Amino acid sequence: MKRKYISTIAAALRECGLKDGMTLSFHHHLRNGDHVVNMTMDAVAALGVKGITVACSSLFPVHEHLIEHIKNGVITGLDTDYMSGPLAKAITSGILPTPVIFRSHGGRPRAIGEGSLKIDIAVVAAPAVDAMGNITGTEGPSACGSLGYIIPDTQHAAKVIAVTDHVVEGGLSRISIPHDVVDHVVVVDKIGDPAGIVSGSISLTRDPVALAIARNAQAVIKASGLLQDGFCYQTGAGGASLAASLFLREDMRAMKVHGGFLLGGITKYMVEMLEEGLFDNVFDVQCFDLSSVKSIAQNPRHVEISADTYANPNRKSNCVDFLDAVLLGGTEIDLDFNVNVTTDSNGNIIGGSGGHNDAAAGAKLTIIVAPLVRARLPIVVEKCTTLTTIGSTVDVLVTERGIAVNPARKELADRLRDARLPVCGIEDLHDQAVRMTGKPLAYERGDKVVGTMEYRDGTIVDHIYATK
Repeated sequence: MKRKYISTIAAALRECGLKDGMTLSFHHHLRNGDHVVNMTMDAVAALGVKGITVACSSLFPVHEHLIEHIKNGVITGLDTDYMSGPLAKAITSGILPTPVIFRSHGGRPRAIGEGSLKIDIAVVAAPAVDAMGNITGTEGPSACGSLGYIIPDTQHAAKVIAVTDHVVEGGLSRISIPHDVVDHVVVVDKIGDPAGIVSGSISLTRDPVALAIARNAQAVIKASGLLQDGFCYQTGAGGASLAASLFLREDMRAMKVHGGFLLGGITKYMVEMLEEGLFDNVFDVQCFDLSSVKSIAQNPRHVEISADTYANPNRKSNCVDFLDAVLLGGTEIDLDFNVNVTTDSNGNIIGGSGGHNDAAAGAKLTIIVAPLVRARLPIVVEKCTTLTTIGSTVDVLVTERGIAVNPARKELADRLRDARLPVCGIEDLHDQAVRMTGKPLAYERGDKVVGTMEYRDGTIVDHIYATK
């Protein structure tokens, strides 16, 4: 049993048979506070190994350090669901020899299970590990809550290494990843900074435009007829989405509606609705703030789930298929209701699907919330720069200047008009936006493909090109 504990990451990698051309997988539950990806790739470089594919569920500004390992040939491939910061900028410029494969949070475990994403070594940033090698995300100084995105990796990888800064000698009372899939444990000084979990816009907005969007979005949910007992809901962590959730909370109280489950990346606002008794459960694949980390450790109705359970389309059932409504953002939405959350209008990589196209495909009502204009550019465009979410899975676009309903949802449009909501055609919103901003110049893309957009079912739906 003591052999499971190894002194360094490099020694663990050697024991796992690390060699050129392998795929190492990681997870992003510490988000912009993660240290383990950078530490591990430094160890790979020190061992003289080259040609590694890094398969990480998401990559953040903290992972800028990987640029040097790309330049020196240690990393030659990336596989991820989301990417932002300096690394994303470098990838857009064409630094990587092969295109990044962008998946969704449901598409990633599908690919792992099918074997199209074959993992040689899974490296777990483990907030707490016991003597046998059981892992949890709910204890220790670097607690991050749910470890849902790395669970499929550990079930299918040839080898699994846990990197931790907290060993529990007496054993764990709550286990995210069992000891029998863990080959080696390495203890380091610090696996990350939990403060970095709270990255991005995870606070309520005071912006009057965003509040108007939030009010309209909640009015759409109410008018849809779906707000009944058993209502299941997912929302993003942006300001307008969070505000819409608080308006939802008011409606549920007033209508005496008791919900089923809340889903997705969890924030304190969702925890508060759970504690108030408005919902039966929170199903958590990722904690977005420290309040949710505390809740999942204490509340048995705050349930950790794997990415498989969350959104894998190949599973016999998954949570997104039971959603009544989901609120999602968008950097662009086009006249066919296709949505881009991967690049900006100039083709620069700024994100990725995450669970966007998974939740859109599963929910009965998919609402995109976005301002009509952002940074002096129209959000409603003739054609998306990059396709992230297919328009047939999107039902409504909510802006501060009107609500557009997918023509395939005529009954929904009639319900919204009966509720006297400002329904208009998406072409009308596009025209309004262009009158405000002028018609933007089309960006000039380069010839090199820097990213491949794989849909949740494995279909290739688009490519991202280096910018000129």
